[in-house]
Amino acid sequence: MEPNVNKSEQLEPLWNANYVKVWIANFMIFFSFMLLTPLLPLYLKDTFAADKQMIGIVLSGYTLLALLVRPFSGFFVDSFPRKTVLLVCYGLFSILFGGYLLAGSLLLFAIVRTLHGAPFGASTVSNSTVAIDVLHPSRRTEGIGYYGLSNNIASAIAPALAIYILQITRNYDFLFWLAFVTSAIGFAVNASLKLEPRDLVKGKPKISLDRFFLLKGWSEALTMVCFAFSYGVLATYVAIYGKEELGINGGSALFFMLLSGGLILSRLVGGRSLRQGKITQNAAVGVSVSLLGYLLFASVHNPLGYYGAALVIGLGNGHMWPAYQNMFINLAPHTQRGTANSSVLISWDVGMGLGILAGGVLSEHFGYHSAFWAAWIVNVLGVAGFFGYVRNSFARNKLR
Repeated sequence: MEPNVNKSEQLEPLWNANYVKVWIANFMIFFSFMLLTPLLPLYLKDTFAADKQMIGIVLSGYTLLALLVRPFSGFFVDSFPRKTVLLVCYGLFSILFGGYLLAGSLLLFAIVRTLHGAPFGASTVSNSTVAIDVLHPSRRTEGIGYYGLSNNIASAIAPALAIYILQITRNYDFLFWLAFVTSAIGFAVNASLKLEPRDLVKGKPKISLDRFFLLKGWSEALTMVCFAFSYGVLATYVAIYGKEELGINGGSALFFMLLSGGLILSRLVGGRSLRQGKITQNAAVGVSVSLLGYLLFASVHNPLGYYGAALVIGLGNGHMWPAYQNMFINLAPHTQRGTANSSVLISWDVGMGLGILAGGVLSEHFGYHSAFWAAWIVNVLGVAGFFGYVRNSFARNKLR
């Protein structure tokens, strides 16, 4: 017997048909995304002889444009039919994978990669907002956590598969084609969604800042920037660092599998406590565990530190991310659900972009270790902000 769960909540299905479809479509977004992301630094170095600083500049453009598009994505998702917005954004995301095949110079590649950030940013906002819509209110907090499993499973499988394929074929174009086909399947799945009509946002000023960013979540956003900065440094340079300094060839596949394994495990464990409303408790565990993981990676320069940090960071981020997303959702009225979703992703994009850029500059001029220590220091600032202000601020301002 579970006294904290009433009978009506037990009877409501979590995995309804529409939720399963958007879950699969999100998996396809991140599978196609993660097929390429860990290998792009190697691709740019092998194909265009780009140095570390140039790699950081080229790859940060994607995140920058995703960041610029996110606020407008939330606005459009709240103001227009969500399925239409979702399909337009998802279709453009899929089509632009073809641009990598046509980019014959570093400049053209940088342009295509930067442009690709716009539909990625918009499709992730619209897809996650539809996922929240199709969940029953009694399962919404828990469902947000499980929705993130699609990201994590994709992130576990895709890098390992990409590295395996590259080792066999030595052909980056095959990976670009695979990413295109995978994303096209996701588009087809979303096209089959059957959504109920809903009331669109009306009666607000045409130009209103809170329609583009959830102002009540400013403190949550600042700390999320810190956490994303750390992850941006690590995820972008982990493969090339492992190869050049630790002699680990192909080892980044195992790194991302361990990272994703930790994410999946912690989301499964944390799902029950999220359903019970323990949002800030989950976040506190997550940010603390992740902090230890980044310290391990920065301070232990051997395979044990390399792989051990992946698992620990995964365990921490798997608690932190769904808790933070729930905080943003619980700070917003239902008419700003898209804005809340875009706000948490904007915060992540800002941090990722800054981390990619700073990591490139630091590793080029001072070595990889300086970049990883910078990632840990910024993470410390985020953890201090969470315990010093964010958790109490959320308790005062949450709507539900």
